[in-house]
Amino acid sequence: METKKQPAIIAFSTQKGGVGKSTFTALLASILHYRLGYQVAVFDCDFPQYSLVQMRDRDLKTVMQNEVLKKMTHKQFTTINKKAYPVFQSKTDRVLDELAAYVDHAEVVPDIVFLDLPGTVNTAGILSTLANVHYIFSPITADRVVLESTLSFTDVLTHVLMKKKHTEIKSIQLFWNQVDGREKTPLYVNYNKVIKDLGLQLMETSITDSKRFRKEGEAVTKTIFRSTLLPADPKLMILCRLDQFMEEFLRIVKL
Repeated sequence: METKKQPAIIAFSTQKGGVGKSTFTALLASILHYRLGYQVAVFDCDFPQYSLVQMRDRDLKTVMQNEVLKKMTHKQFTTINKKAYPVFQSKTDRVLDELAAYVDHAEVVPDIVFLDLPGTVNTAGILSTLANVHYIFSPITADRVVLESTLSFTDVLTHVLMKKKHTEIKSIQLFWNQVDGREKTPLYVNYNKVIKDLGLQLMETSITDSKRFRKEGEAVTKTIFRSTLLPADPKLMILCRLDQFMEEFLRIVKL
């Protein structure tokens, strides 16, 4: 009997909220699925807010109410000839079983499955779920509380969880997000040294502060930044270095 291929399981995970986990999940899922031709599925386990489930609902309503976006969406789906990627609501203590069931019964098995996980180790099933993720990406910002919490969390994953024989983790990568060009370079130099001394992996690409780009994409009907139905506009991607991030991301996960 032919065995179905298994998707790459990827999570943007950190111990602090508001640093971009759900945003990056939506951004990369949409670029990979709609622009680069991969089959993607998303499991939203971030109880109770379920940001990505809510984002999909908002995106559907926005498209139906906006003629420009409606035409863009129609043209896109006619061109790529496939449906929007599914966004499933789940919880960390049952998502692996639900993911396995989905893959077993899917007509088209996804190449990549993104898990949007809660930002706390106290969540039931979080560590066992993370142990079965293939690639973990942790956004960090130049904020002492965020940085110390994320470094501590990543250090445990890298030097404790990854040393267990049964873990599926292949790589854990930190990356700078919301980088303000006005911040002093020595600040990042010092933080980078700490990360290196801890033996943690840091991506070369840093993401500049995307608040302005996100607002532009949402306010101007002809440009999209964050959406579960359309990929980010290439010009906005360049402005915040998301294009460079995608190239490095693809090299790491070997897609």
